[in-house]
Amino acid sequence: MRSGDDVKIALSTSSGWKSFACCSARSSSSVAARIASRVFAAALVAPRSPRRTLLMALESSFRLMVVTDSALLKGRDPVEACRRAVAGGATMVQVRMKDAPAREMAALARALVGALPVPVIVNDRADVALAAGAAGTHLGQEDLPLDRLRPHVPPGFLLGLSVGTAAETERAAGWPADYWSIGPCFTTANKPDAGPPLGPAGFAALARLAPTGIPVLGIGGIDADNAGAIAAAGAVGVGVMGAVWNATDPAAAARALRAAFP
Repeated sequence: MRSGDDVKIALSTSSGWKSFACCSARSSSSVAARIASRVFAAALVAPRSPRRTLLMALESSFRLMVVTDSALLKGRDPVEACRRAVAGGATMVQVRMKDAPAREMAALARALVGALPVPVIVNDRADVALAAGAAGTHLGQEDLPLDRLRPHVPPGFLLGLSVGTAAETERAAGWPADYWSIGPCFTTANKPDAGPPLGPAGFAALARLAPTGIPVLGIGGIDADNAGAIAAAGAVGVGVMGAVWNATDPAAAARALRAAFP
């Protein structure tokens, strides 16, 4: 794990800070305008807690997070594919490009930020997310320590966290995450190291350990047939890959998933 100074150095020496400023105009597009209006409305309910206000405003954005995967996209244009998923009801897109060069990851994230009317976040790489003008980043348990990263990113920059065991919930309980992604809920072929499936009951048990007010998503092996069970177990939304990208029509697949999270 990197220290707080290491995190600061890694971010400040990357292209992230300068590029983030350059992308500010793009980030102030229709997505930012919609989020701002939600924040204003939520502030009427929770005026004394800026972070709670932001999470209340963004809760509807966690309904259906679609995660990119080049193997599942099979050569299709990822921007057009994500457009179709969003047209069907996807509310957030996570750019996941394991082992890809940072430049390629940033290029796709920047293209999606400019093309989509929903928040875009980047898996693992806060520096790439900042460079692309993305809304945030999603971290695993072995990535940069979220609690040490938080002071070095702009206010409102989303930091999500993967959680899969009781030990991980205990470790993460004090971290200032904006949401937890709990899984794998069911058997998944898209993440071989995901661990044994939790099932709805296991998901519910871990979700109850999340800090008060933190949105919890289900991920791993979720499709239109089982999404409702995860919703009933306490999820505000789900993250998916195969359920959308393996479908002939990503828009229809997203629409079917959203039926569990209207």
